[in-house]
Order: sequence, then structure tokens, then C-alpha cells
Amino acid sequence: MNLYRHTALVEAISYLILLLIAMPLKYIFDIPEAVKYMGWVHGWLFVFYFAVLIAAAFKNRWSVLRIIYYLIGSVVPFLPFVFDKKLKQESLTA
Repeated sequence: MNLYRHTALVEAISYLILLLIAMPLKYIFDIPEAVKYMGWVHGWLFVFYFAVLIAAAFKNRWSVLRIIYYLIGSVVPFLPFVFDKKLKQESLTA
């Protein structure tokens, strides 16, 4: 579970960097390299996140609905941090 939580947080941070730093650099300051490189980093992190999500889902016997919930949550800025808090509480009570 810790690997999933950490991966989700790193992926969420990379997404925020892409949205809040790289995209303004591209569109406001005409520096397209920021999106190019951060996009690659975020893309690979998302692929790794997806693999870890599936592994965690099998290990913890999560429902398909919960997997979809986490996938949708991964593309909504700041939502992975809310999910992490819930997962942390869930793992403490288990």
C-alpha cells in the first residue's frame, strides 16, 4: 500500500508541475521545452502509477469501481492528496 500511496503522490506532484509551471512557461513565456520534458516525465510516471494501481488493486482486492475511481481521481488536480489521506486512515484501521 505504501508503494501505491507514494507513487500516486509523486505522479500527482508531476501533474501539478506540468499544469502550474510548465504550461504557463510554454504559453505565457514561449518556452515549449518545459511542457515537452515535464510531459515525458509525467507520462512515464502515469504509466508506472497505473501498473502500481493494478498491483495494489489485486493485492487489496479492490473493486473495479474503486480502480476507476482512483483513475479518474488521478487526472483531477489535488484529488490524489485527498485520496491519500483516506488511504492512510484506511491502512491505520486495518
